[in-house]
Amino acid sequence: MSQLHEKRFPNEPADYRAARNQLLRAEAELREQIETVAEMRRELPPGGAVAQDYVFQQVLPRTDSVKMSALFEDGKDTLLLYSFMFPPEAERPCPACTSIADIYNSYAHYVGERVNFAVVARAAPDKLAALAQARDWQRFRFLSSANNSYNRDYHAEAADDPADQSPVMNVFQRRDGVIHHFWASELLWVSRNGHPRHVDMIWPLWNLLDMTPAGRGDFFPDVFGD
Repeated sequence: MSQLHEKRFPNEPADYRAARNQLLRAEAELREQIETVAEMRRELPPGGAVAQDYVFQQVLPRTDSVKMSALFEDGKDTLLLYSFMFPPEAERPCPACTSIADIYNSYAHYVGERVNFAVVARAAPDKLAALAQARDWQRFRFLSSANNSYNRDYHAEAADDPADQSPVMNVFQRRDGVIHHFWASELLWVSRNGHPRHVDMIWPLWNLLDMTPAGRGDFFPDVFGD
């Protein structure tokens, strides 16, 4: 079997290299598949037009309210809107969503150089403000959807139970002044091997753990120190 490259690591056994080359071929095929899927995603036609100009309460940076249309800034016609799981009656948000937002706080300003980006949660603005202060979040736009139906309309919340929430990434595109839904992390509803893995692309923590012998398992970060 041909070698894919000539790099070798110290004291590397032959059986390891044979198995690693087999895995490397699979990784190269996966990379090509990821690129193919990304191209298919980019070629999606416009989705459904957004029926209303949702009004959110903005926590970061703090303002009274902001319309969805105003989230499209600086000539950028794409908006990524991540639904953060924090039910209105809950004392704490989802730990996984919290760890994801910790990451957003590090790179949201880079994302904002190309597209618009915000995080939206159903909890009241004062709860979100307290959370943002405790986590030292400063760099992403943080919104409350407490007074609108965005969560229900875009499947981040059950229609009959605001406590039944889902972490969904929705992407919207503005065309000729009309905001259309473009894409959502629908793998959430297509489970495989017990886990949908629908936010893997936006949560580097799990991708890092997948490189280790034990993998991710059922690990969730202890973000609150319990």
